[in-house]
Amino acid sequence: MQRSYPDRFYPVVDTLDWVRRLAALGIGTVQIRAKDLGLEEATSLVRQALAITRGTTTHLVVNDYWQAAIEAGAEHLHLGQEDLAEADVLAIRKAGLTLGISTHDEAELETALRHEPDYVALGPIYPTTLKAMRFGPQGLARIGEWKRRIGAIPLVAIGGITLERGPGVFAAGADSIAVVSDVTQNPDPEVRVRAWLDLAAS
Repeated sequence: MQRSYPDRFYPVVDTLDWVRRLAALGIGTVQIRAKDLGLEEATSLVRQALAITRGTTTHLVVNDYWQAAIEAGAEHLHLGQEDLAEADVLAIRKAGLTLGISTHDEAELETALRHEPDYVALGPIYPTTLKAMRFGPQGLARIGEWKRRIGAIPLVAIGGITLERGPGVFAAGADSIAVVSDVTQNPDPEVRVRAWLDLAAS
């Protein structure tokens, strides 16, 4: 049986150390999201992250740096709407990369679906302090609405989701939950990750 992608538990991290720690725990999908890098620096980061995940069960998803992802030979890419507007989607597809796209409202969902994404991300589901957001919390009802709209395309929920909120998010219709601070800011991230993996498998 072919594994699903993205996996139901989907950590998003900003360092190679986090990629290493998560790959060692058997994570299926992890996204590297490091901001404000030049092309050379981003390509080096992606190459190093791919070297870490090679031979493991972990799919590495590159956030935003589509040219670096192509150059380094990555297989998976995630784009926000601003980056999508500037990206060469034809080149991305020609390189064989899967493509996940962030959405926050109806117009962004329509834009995403025009590119036939491999998954759609919706957020923030709950309030988040990680970055200033132009959009307020989407809530659980929006998850169900988005899932009905996109059908068989996997839906990734992100933003302010904790382990305790996870069951409700899955029940609302999310195929996958992307997590940042609930892992990276947890006092015992390894224990938290194992709990998330148990939830995702249930």
